[in-house]
Amino acid sequence: MAKRVVGIGGTLRSGSSSELLVRAVLAACARRGAETRMFDGPALAALPHFNAESPERNDAERALVEAVRAADAIVIGSPGYHGGVSGLVKNAIDLLEDIRGDARPYFDGRPVGLIVSAAGWQAGGVTLAALRGIVHAMRGWPTPAGIAINSVEQKPFAANGSVADAGVAAQIELQAAHLMAFALETAA
Repeated sequence: MAKRVVGIGGTLRSGSSSELLVRAVLAACARRGAETRMFDGPALAALPHFNAESPERNDAERALVEAVRAADAIVIGSPGYHGGVSGLVKNAIDLLEDIRGDARPYFDGRPVGLIVSAAGWQAGGVTLAALRGIVHAMRGWPTPAGIAINSVEQKPFAANGSVADAGVAAQIELQAAHLMAFALETAA
C-alpha cells in the first residue's frame, strides 16, 4: 500500500518559497511511490482561529484533521517570521489537538519533515528549532534533515517554480528519503 504524506505550509503569497519547498519534498516522496496531499497558504487561511472549546469544525478543518490522521508522514513548512513559526502554520498545527485522543495521537510514530524559509540564517535556524520542539511535543519524529533557506542570500527556484539550486535539491531528496524510509519502518 502506498504511503500517505501530507504537506502543511506556505503563506498567503502564491508560490511562496516555503510552499514551493514543501511541494518539492512531496513531489520527491511521490516519485518514491507516496500518495501526497498539500494544504497550502490559501487552504490554511480557510481555517478559523483554533478554539479547543468548540467541537464544531468546518469542511476545511475536517479535511486537514482527517488527512493528518491518515498520514504516514508529514511535511511542515513555515516562513520564519521574526524568528518564529507563522501564525497561519501554527493555527493549523494547533487544530491537530482534535486527534489527541486517537489511538495514534498527534504525530505519534510518524516522521515529520521540517522546512523554513526566512530572510536570514538566524531566523531560519531559530524557527527550525521551534518546529522541532513542536513536533517532539506532539510525539513525532523530526527527520534528521531539516531544511532552512535564507531567502535573502539563496534563490533556490527558477522562474517556473522548479528547484534550480543543486544543494537545495539534494536537501529535498534527502528529506524525502528519510520520510519514506521512516514511514516504511514504522509500518513494519
